[in-house]
Amino acid sequence: MNSWLYLTAKGFAHSVEIDYDNAPVFVWHDAQSPTETSLSEAAAGLKGRSVALVLPMEMCSWVLTEPWPGKRRPTAQALVFAVEDQLADDLDELHFAVGPVDTQQRYPLLITHKQRFRTLLCQLHERGLTIVSAQVDADLLPRDQACMQWWCGRWLVGGTLEFRLAVSLVGLELVKSGLPTALTARKIDWDALPEDAINLLQGEFRRQVRGWPWRRLRVMALLMFTLALGFTHLRSSFLEGEAARIYVMSEERFKTLYPAQTRIVDLSAQLKAMQQRATGAQGGHMARLLQLTEQVIGASSVEVQHMEWRASIGWVLNLTVGSFAQLEQLRERGVQSALPITLGNASQQGSRVQAMLTLRDES
Repeated sequence: MNSWLYLTAKGFAHSVEIDYDNAPVFVWHDAQSPTETSLSEAAAGLKGRSVALVLPMEMCSWVLTEPWPGKRRPTAQALVFAVEDQLADDLDELHFAVGPVDTQQRYPLLITHKQRFRTLLCQLHERGLTIVSAQVDADLLPRDQACMQWWCGRWLVGGTLEFRLAVSLVGLELVKSGLPTALTARKIDWDALPEDAINLLQGEFRRQVRGWPWRRLRVMALLMFTLALGFTHLRSSFLEGEAARIYVMSEERFKTLYPAQTRIVDLSAQLKAMQQRATGAQGGHMARLLQLTEQVIGASSVEVQHMEWRASIGWVLNLTVGSFAQLEQLRERGVQSALPITLGNASQQGSRVQAMLTLRDES
């Protein structure tokens, strides 16, 4: 019998201080319907069972590497270095779980905060739970198409897409506007999960199998000692070569991203400085777009047909509203929010009115 324990985003993702006894969770066995309860009550009913843990996407990040050169499977460390430029946190503070390579020789990685994940597993273990796998809800959607599912008060987005997300209704509309294909509503099939779904119990969190015979342990220890003694030099040479190759790849990647940086003295320091500069600008643009969505657009029945960022102007959105009166109301909310927006190119299209909204960049 399969037993599932689902940790809700409400109880585990939106606060650093977690009430582990009363945090809301869902629990079910095989084909039963999920039942909402507290973690302490769920733990009492799951003692003695092997439990499949499901985390909310809000606790993790999901990234995809560039196509990997060569046929040999890279080490986990090499893959981590390959996606380092996509991460804002210190690599030593993160836990990485690697998925199987896809048809384009790309590797997916599931990332979570190491200490937070360690604390979570310790708390579950103290309550008598035996965790045999740990996966993420948005990574469990069917893989046959780009799809979404309404689950626990937010939309999960994934499937064949090159990202995994958990978003609100407004966030879903923004995601849809940037996709070339439509999202299909699907449900996670708990009896037939994707084979390439990533299990977070890797590396230092790999599940330890107990009860091996002492004789088998002695044979394995002797074999490992022999292999370590015989291939120490070979391993050192390989690691040195791998480190040199990764550095060359990183340097070439840096030159491609920042062609103006013709002189490389300290690659790590220069990359961190350029990322901080780019992150600051991008964060400001996205914060202003979020403010526009919450204070102006989100309060009305507006359809966003297209949106793009123009460096010389700012955010430009093509909107559709029900009438010119609603367009005027939209303009008034823009004035009240003190955002530098303008509305133009308004035209009647059947029973709807189309217009262009510009959020000027004043930075």
